[in-house]
Amino acid sequence: MNGQRVLVTGGGGFIGSNLANALAADNEVIALDDGYLGTIENVDDDVEYVERSVLEDDLPTDVDVVFHLAALSSYAMHEDDPTRGARVNVEGFVNVVEQAREDGCDTVVYASTSSIYGDRTEPSPEDMDVAVNTGYEASKLARERYAEYFHNHYGMSMAGMRFFSVYQGMEDGAEEHKGEYANLIAQFADDIASGDNPVIWGDGSQTRDFTHVDDIVRGLELAADHELTGIYNLGTGEQYSFNHLVDVLNEKLGTSVDPVYEDNPIPEDVYVHDTRADCSKMYEATGWEPRISFDDGVEMVCSQYD
Repeated sequence: MNGQRVLVTGGGGFIGSNLANALAADNEVIALDDGYLGTIENVDDDVEYVERSVLEDDLPTDVDVVFHLAALSSYAMHEDDPTRGARVNVEGFVNVVEQAREDGCDTVVYASTSSIYGDRTEPSPEDMDVAVNTGYEASKLARERYAEYFHNHYGMSMAGMRFFSVYQGMEDGAEEHKGEYANLIAQFADDIASGDNPVIWGDGSQTRDFTHVDDIVRGLELAADHELTGIYNLGTGEQYSFNHLVDVLNEKLGTSVDPVYEDNPIPEDVYVHDTRADCSKMYEATGWEPRISFDDGVEMVCSQYD
């Protein structure tokens, strides 16, 4: 992207601020955030920061592209208050997209989730059957259905990106202020580097497709450049267990800190035990593929503690 006027909702958060800062080199970028999970401290000086809610009127949607990343992004947030979760994740999405449409913007790239695939040790293609077991998953699937509406009824380009376990370091990214809501690799690395035992829910055999935020940012930008419509995975196609993650972190940090295992507070019948992406659709559409391997990514996270 070059010379575009861009709105990033959730622009003070983890993924949003990384995207806003990257795009600001060649574009006019507005980062909108309500300050709940994001902060102005995460964005560079050349990004315009607006502290507003996605539920408000008269948002700065007179732009060429909207990246809608604002969301309540955890299981607990939705179970504590399902109505608020739906308002922010669904009503907020519709509100932003409708205002953008009225302002003449017809390109939207938005965050969905890979959680709706459920447990998968085989790669998950976008066209497989999905199910909803949590309020968080329901809100993201609702976004996808409303995106269909905006595309089919108004001809807008609506690209829904299903992220897989996005990570970056605690101090080299935008996660330090989030505490328990920071990404798992950042939390575990920070604990181990500090000599604290990382807490694993369950037995640590669960796996994730850990994807570095820099690869996610490239994927989001390419989705906008190609004016994609539909659903696309952003992941690596590989999966690693939590136990293996702790071993690798100890190796790279030169430590020997054991994890502590605790009962999983999320019910077993809704907890997603394994994730793994099939990203062939995104590759065929844009040429995107992950550049940062798990080993290199963990090395990048650990390097901040040298």
